[in-house]
Amino acid sequence: QVQLVESGGGLVLAGGSLTLSCAASGIIFSFSTGGWYRQAPGKQRELVAAITSGGSTNYADSVKGRFTISRDNAKSTVYLQMNSLKPEDTAIFYCNVVRRNSNYWGQGTQVTVSS
Repeated sequence: QVQLVESGGGLVLAGGSLTLSCAASGIIFSFSTGGWYRQAPGKQRELVAAITSGGSTNYADSVKGRFTISRDNAKSTVYLQMNSLKPEDTAIFYCNVVRRNSNYWGQGTQVTVSS
């Protein structure tokens, strides 16, 4: 059974930083693509960043230069370092892992950025 456990969300002032972590179990993480999505109230869930098993990354235009996704295969963990946070970054952030066309989701962690 695949489990994704997220941590690191919270309340931060605009301009501040947070790091999200997502620990995976029950899956060969090193062969998987890891990613972070977010969903703001009244909006659709959107991709924030993703990292392939080979380390290639892609980012939403809105977070380029501010967010960094990384992974530690030994810990089966994917991270999202978020800097220069803006109020419009406020959302529930979800971890996503894809392995052989199967999608797995974390429970979500709230990130709130106050101005």
